[in-house]
Amino acid sequence: MKPQFYQPLAARAAAYADGIRSSETAVMTLLAICVGVGTGLGVVAFRRVLDFTFAHTVEGIGAAVPLTILILPGVGGLLTALWMHFAARHAQTGLGVAGIMEAVGLHGGRISLRGSIARVVGAVFTVGFGGSAGPEDPSVQIGAGLGSYIAQRLKLSPPRVKTLVGCGAAAGIGAAFNAPIAGVFFAIEIIFGEFSGAAIGWVVLAAVAGAVASQSFLGSAPAFVIPAYELHSSLELGLYLLLGLAAALVAALYVILLARIEILFHRLRAPAWLKPALGGLLVGVLAYFGSTAIMGPGYESIGVVLRGGMDNAGFLLMLVALKLVATPLTIGSGGQGGLFAPSLFLGAMLGAGFGVIAQSFWGSAIAPAPAYGLVGMGAVLAGAIHAPITGLMLPFEMTQDYRIILPLMFAVVVSTVVARWLERESVYTLKLKQRGVDLYGARNVNLMSHILAQDAMTPLSELRIVRATDSLATLANAFEQTMHHGFIVLDQADELFGVVTLTDLEEALAKNASAKTVAEICTRQVVTVLADETLDDALRHFGAMDVGRIPVVSRRKPRQPLGLLRRADIINAYAKSLLHAQTRETHHERLRLQAVAGTEMLELQIGENDFAAGKRIKELELPEECVIVAVRRGPRTLVPRGNTLLLAGDDLIVLSAAASQAALLKILSANAA
Repeated sequence: MKPQFYQPLAARAAAYADGIRSSETAVMTLLAICVGVGTGLGVVAFRRVLDFTFAHTVEGIGAAVPLTILILPGVGGLLTALWMHFAARHAQTGLGVAGIMEAVGLHGGRISLRGSIARVVGAVFTVGFGGSAGPEDPSVQIGAGLGSYIAQRLKLSPPRVKTLVGCGAAAGIGAAFNAPIAGVFFAIEIIFGEFSGAAIGWVVLAAVAGAVASQSFLGSAPAFVIPAYELHSSLELGLYLLLGLAAALVAALYVILLARIEILFHRLRAPAWLKPALGGLLVGVLAYFGSTAIMGPGYESIGVVLRGGMDNAGFLLMLVALKLVATPLTIGSGGQGGLFAPSLFLGAMLGAGFGVIAQSFWGSAIAPAPAYGLVGMGAVLAGAIHAPITGLMLPFEMTQDYRIILPLMFAVVVSTVVARWLERESVYTLKLKQRGVDLYGARNVNLMSHILAQDAMTPLSELRIVRATDSLATLANAFEQTMHHGFIVLDQADELFGVVTLTDLEEALAKNASAKTVAEICTRQVVTVLADETLDDALRHFGAMDVGRIPVVSRRKPRQPLGLLRRADIINAYAKSLLHAQTRETHHERLRLQAVAGTEMLELQIGENDFAAGKRIKELELPEECVIVAVRRGPRTLVPRGNTLLLAGDDLIVLSAAASQAALLKILSANAA
């Protein structure tokens, strides 16, 4: 027989378990840990396969038969192309980290797990055969794809889907680099694009879980074991300033070359499966005649540099130049892999080369060259991905050395600011821009959280002023004239006295009360909204108090009314904001069309003296690469046909190739609107 005290304890335990199961916080916590652990294990499996492939191709065959270095990256590119072609039949493969950013920003975090796995396998072929790319993009793909898959299967809300995608991305970086803190900031700066207070706790849990799972198999030692480096003199900050500027130039050039080379391969008249192979062959030529250090992620070379094993400035700077070309050739031609590790490679070589040159002038008075290599890693990374905190934290966690924090902070900030000035796009937003996607301009937002009460309210100048001393007859006349159902009541000092409604007046008259003035029947305990609060905040007040109107007041003068916010005002403001968002999205769709098809959507108006006025479309002999897609005539929109008669004042929506626009305008004799 169970003890008497067992029953209440059992009941309490059952109730507690039920509460845990029904608690969203507990569920999300458990899911974040699961995503983190799953991502960590996935990254371990990926790294094992990648290391095995690289060891048996580049380090095995390439070392035994050096001439094969020329073709190994090409073979990897060919295998990648064939695999991605096969995978694309079964899943949407996306755009790597850029695709994850777009999914979170615009599509509720929905990512294809099959597509993510396809990119991971493609990266094994590309990087494993010597392509110049890194493993972090596939690692992020593993985590983001897993997080999105779990969230979608559980039918979680879009905000929670995006949260688990961020958890997976953070865990991917944490596991790949043994750097959970950098993983957290990567999710905040890159994936979310903003600080999300509600999600940060779960992202931290996932990043830690991913790093712990990875360490269980790969060990907890830092990625690079280096001697102790520190700032020798505050005057040395001038050298780090110059390094930050040089890092910004390299980062901007890195982004520009990625864009230009990808465009060249896009325009290349060759089968899609051949392009990654061609890009790989060019990388093989650079590696064979230059240095094999540019093949793969380059972590081994980074480790050698940070330990002081390379002191030839010319060779180090040559590696920078080779890597600047090799990585865009790999990724731009269609290879799979990350841009994170090449950024670290560029920074380490640039910084160490800079340090060697500086030491030739100042000798032991400054820090050794590897210290500049460490700072360069963070500076180029931050400039390339436009994420200064990630660029600051990753070198620390990869080396577990925090003694050179001041120079690193200084160079990272300089590099980020200057790189943004030189090139607006990062290595990740670049792909989105090429497709016409302005991620931060078109990011889905809660419209109510971006509209201020002062922008939606009816200002006091447009309201009927009711005084506390006004008679009920005057109040009744005001209701009758305006057809409103409520007014703000002011005292003689024009400060808020209360709110009076039509119901208040009707009740007073029905009771035959002795009230004579508005002050006697109005509501004195008034809920107000601050002018700089959002409509989200205002709606909570409306719901809690069940009122139809709320005075808007200044934060500095809470008794000074600025206007009145009514339910109708909120609806109107929301409708206007929604219309603006839809118009902006239409503009983005036009940009996407222009980027993908090499065309542009034009708006042209036909003047009275234009040749096209009074002509039918079939009579105009338009260029082959020009199509009139709509004709706006006043409030009507016509679907154009060959017999459609064009009239003066018509607005034409024309889809035209850039090369044909001059001929089009000449024929129509119109000007772009």
